[in-house]
Amino acid sequence: MHVAKPRPPKKTGRRGMLAATTAVLTAIVVSAAAVAQEDARQQPRAAGGPVWTGTWGTAVQRPVEGSEDKGPNWSRQGFADQSLRQVVRVATGGSTLRIRLSNTYGTTHLRITGATVGRSASDAQVWPGTAHELTFGGSRGTTIAPGQDAVSDAEGLSTSPLEKLTVTLYFADRTGPATFHRFTTATSYRASGRHLSDSGGDAFKASTNAWYFLSGVEVSGAATPRRGTVVVFGDSLVDGTGATPGADNRFTDKLAERLVAARRPLDVVNAGIGGNRILNDSPCYGDKAADRFRRDVLDRPGVRTVIIHLGANDIGAPEMGDPCMGPAPRVTARQLIEGHKRLIRAAHARGVKAVGATILPMKGALFPVYSEQGEQVRTAVNHWIRTSGAYDSVLDVDRALASPADPALPRPGYVFEDGLHPNEAGFHAIASAVDLNAL
Repeated sequence: MHVAKPRPPKKTGRRGMLAATTAVLTAIVVSAAAVAQEDARQQPRAAGGPVWTGTWGTAVQRPVEGSEDKGPNWSRQGFADQSLRQVVRVATGGSTLRIRLSNTYGTTHLRITGATVGRSASDAQVWPGTAHELTFGGSRGTTIAPGQDAVSDAEGLSTSPLEKLTVTLYFADRTGPATFHRFTTATSYRASGRHLSDSGGDAFKASTNAWYFLSGVEVSGAATPRRGTVVVFGDSLVDGTGATPGADNRFTDKLAERLVAARRPLDVVNAGIGGNRILNDSPCYGDKAADRFRRDVLDRPGVRTVIIHLGANDIGAPEMGDPCMGPAPRVTARQLIEGHKRLIRAAHARGVKAVGATILPMKGALFPVYSEQGEQVRTAVNHWIRTSGAYDSVLDVDRALASPADPALPRPGYVFEDGLHPNEAGFHAIASAVDLNAL
């Protein structure tokens, strides 16, 4: 969105010249920061510098009101003179880290007054003495233009595999509506005033199940040919609908645990958005896959493999009658396959391996999503994913979850109470079906 330029002062003079000069310098600094951020995305490793990989991440969305099923959130109201504390779990460890902040859907410049990262001590608590102040270009805060990201300077906080961290941001000024991730299985906390280094959580009296502005945590460490990031890109199955809140038992969490147990130095980033589709945008469920693929997958540092699970919402949207879904035309298998092919081409153009995940069984859903016509489309798309050779390898989510008695239904005991999404046992089955050698 265009940002209006400040009006010139009515009278010239020393004050007027100073104000005009300040405005020009501010614009130059913001423009330079935007260029530097783009350079950081395109060239994540400087000659002789650290090798960065994404060890945690989320896909960002437009601000949207909370709802009864998704819970309340603060995206529309934003923040002002408040501290925001967010808890994330990293995949692998590293000797240094940095965070990535996003103002992708902001309409004004976002001012971060201060930021810290520390070791989580459960809920909103931080282990005493572990809160490290983060800087941005040597400064304690930063300003992010609409549509841009900011990456903090490297901080010497070593991390262990599967460790939980807290990232605390303070906003002295009003942020406006917040770029965020709507559905999480984690809890974020809010406090009035500046509480960047509080080890206790008493000041953080409000909480919500969403992430705000924070889109990535990146680590560096010993460089090996096998190190890199696996990004899992998709819909609510990837996002974690059905997982126990706070238990870190989404499919991507269990995949990260498998990799750690196998001593493979691969990070895992979750880029799922509940309700997301290949072919159509949604005001509540994110940009369509082709439009967000570069930002949420390819521009992350160190990415070497992407796992893609998409198509279920394209198939089921006409049955749902959900106004939040936006346009919900009936789709063909050919249309979905072409959408998958576009993602594969984009990944291969950047040297990234693409793993195709078959679409989960949909017949058992206890809400309107299944139809005989849709089942024919799902079956055709899954057959293409398995047999075409377009993907570098296949993760057969469908067969991992399917009932032996009826493959269109999920296996009893593998699904959440809605009859569609996996529960902890289902997520475990999917993670167990991943061929680690294909990543």
